[in-house]
Amino acid sequence: MESNKLMVSILALACGLAVSAAAQEKTLKKSDLPAAVQQAVDEQSKGATIRGYSSETENGKLQYEVEMTVNGHSKDVTIAPDGTVLEIEEQVVFDSLPAAVRDGLRKKAGAGTITKVESITKHGTLVAYEAKVHTGDKHSEIQVGPDGTPLAHEE
Repeated sequence: MESNKLMVSILALACGLAVSAAAQEKTLKKSDLPAAVQQAVDEQSKGATIRGYSSETENGKLQYEVEMTVNGHSKDVTIAPDGTVLEIEEQVVFDSLPAAVRDGLRKKAGAGTITKVESITKHGTLVAYEAKVHTGDKHSEIQVGPDGTPLAHEE
């Protein structure tokens, strides 16, 4: 009986943690965004279809994200409340990448299959490429630097 109470307590705690983690990201409408963020969205989304807006607090700082589709590929832009573009993750075609980047991603993927690649740009500078990898029934992400070399830390 005591083990059942313990299991119920653990499950309740796990559910509570899941709810608090999910509560960090909040779905928004464009009209909910500060004016400076709306202006940055307008600049970044020319020719795009907007899929959605959200906000979240990361490392104690509020930021906004707009998810869009541009010419058939995904583009996610993270924006500070003052309208500064913090990060852009944009899908790229694997074959369009420099050979060193393709080789670096293949090496990190090992026996896995690369299914999607995004460039990661922070404060206007390309800092990494990130790939989604499927290995058997597992899904993971890998990253390499703009030159295809391993990163000291993930972006």
